[in-house]
Amino acid sequence: MHFASDNTGPIHPQVMEALTEANNGYLLPYGNDEVTQVAIAAVRDVFEAPEAQVFFVPTGTSGNALALSTLCMPYQSVLCTALAHIHEDECGAPEFYGVAKLSLIGDSDLMDPDALEREIVFLNEGGVHSAQPGAVSITNVTERGRLYTLDQITRIAEVTHRHNLPLHLDGARFANACAALDCSAAEMSWKAGVDVVTFGGTKSGCMGVEAVVFFNPDHARGFAARRKRAGLLFSKSRFLSAQMLGFCRDGLWRQLGAEANARGQYLADILRQHPRIEWPYAPEANMLFPALPRSEIKRLMDSGVKMNHWGSIEGDGNEMLLSRFVCDWSLPYEQIDAFAEILRGMG
Repeated sequence: MHFASDNTGPIHPQVMEALTEANNGYLLPYGNDEVTQVAIAAVRDVFEAPEAQVFFVPTGTSGNALALSTLCMPYQSVLCTALAHIHEDECGAPEFYGVAKLSLIGDSDLMDPDALEREIVFLNEGGVHSAQPGAVSITNVTERGRLYTLDQITRIAEVTHRHNLPLHLDGARFANACAALDCSAAEMSWKAGVDVVTFGGTKSGCMGVEAVVFFNPDHARGFAARRKRAGLLFSKSRFLSAQMLGFCRDGLWRQLGAEANARGQYLADILRQHPRIEWPYAPEANMLFPALPRSEIKRLMDSGVKMNHWGSIEGDGNEMLLSRFVCDWSLPYEQIDAFAEILRGMG
């Protein structure tokens, strides 16, 4: 029963087929091939953005870090939440690639526009003594499985742009967010005021590829050179591009996001039946964060359930620990039903 991460699942057959198609003959390296050009056009079509600058990278961390360092001068900071992936899970990658620091807004997974406004003003008032604000970054689906609505994104964009800053969206689970909000990629990005998106494929059925999409070509200046300098410009780029091409064909990206969400909500309904489970974060997509008694977590893990939790497994069995369950597009419903049987046998 694999609920640890949507990184653990297989590659979708359509993506694998696209890789097989690209594995024929000889093509120019470093993104100068026909597959890459077609894949770029496919991403532009997804976002309804024919002038967008599109770059493929192998990981979400590289996409986020390179995008943010392209947007910022070395003396500028990126404003994000305290739970942002770029802060908690990327080992200082934005700073490594050239951002001065991260400036944290609040302690939630959702950024408050008023708090963002106050922090931007505060940093600006510091003058040369503070790392000046350079960009703002949010995540959808958030790091606690919740969603920014389109209105919320627009409000954050309004604050960001009022101070002449660009807005970056970490879209590791972009497909899940679009499917849950029942909106288009354009509506959740440039139409809401987002300037740059890291469009995730790895967690949604690809082998390992993300597309960094700049809606204003001026913001993209220097990205290609940074990618090369970082050692992330693949010689055989067609195999990155082919994944994204297969992912975008026939709306597969959105379909897989919806399938993962459906499994997540099916699992959430099962978890809700347990009398001792609490929900500090509403389950809105494919990533769930219930709090369970430590004793229940231990029993689940001993029964073969792969999941994540915060806090030692040893200690007071009644203490509630935050846990994480993630469903990918391919997770068999039979595994979720088997989990339900284990859960029913607990207190």
